[in-house]
Amino acid sequence: MTKLQKLTTCSMLIALSSVLCVISKLIPAPWLQGGSVTLASMVPIIAASEIFGLKYGLITSVVFSILQMIPPIGSFYPPPTQTFLSFVLVVMLDYILSYSVLGLSGMICKVFKYKKFSYALSGFITVSIRYLCHIMSGLLIWGVYAPQGQTVLYYSVFYNGSYMIPEIIITTGVLIFITPVIDRMRKSI
Repeated sequence: MTKLQKLTTCSMLIALSSVLCVISKLIPAPWLQGGSVTLASMVPIIAASEIFGLKYGLITSVVFSILQMIPPIGSFYPPPTQTFLSFVLVVMLDYILSYSVLGLSGMICKVFKYKKFSYALSGFITVSIRYLCHIMSGLLIWGVYAPQGQTVLYYSVFYNGSYMIPEIIITTGVLIFITPVIDRMRKSI
């Protein structure tokens, strides 16, 4: 497969992820400061990394992370403080870094030597790392929304877990289901 074919396929997977995000936004979310459960919108990004490897996985995930800040695909929530550092941390932790880690999935798959459940396991790991990015963001920035008497850590873990744990389950389940497709595509390049 040529570089152009790989980039075109990755672009199509980004488009599929974006459509899945937009469809998911049609269902009202109960979260005030962001976060939503999507229709497996991370699966195409993870699949790009698992099929084409680290380089194309990171390119795909970084482009997708930038799109997450642009409506109607994503939505950017400004930090509760007005400092430039807070702004940079929100952009990095809630968008760039948290979605870019999905591009590591192919590298993690390689560690597991592409065995039967390596695609689902690497997806589980990368989405879990994304969850950790959101927890860090909650600890550093969004903790001002923690109810009185509740620790910032507790608030961040449970607030972000309210949408990230279902995302982890959905993503892992879909990756188990499409493992034969990913494996066939990876072997064909």
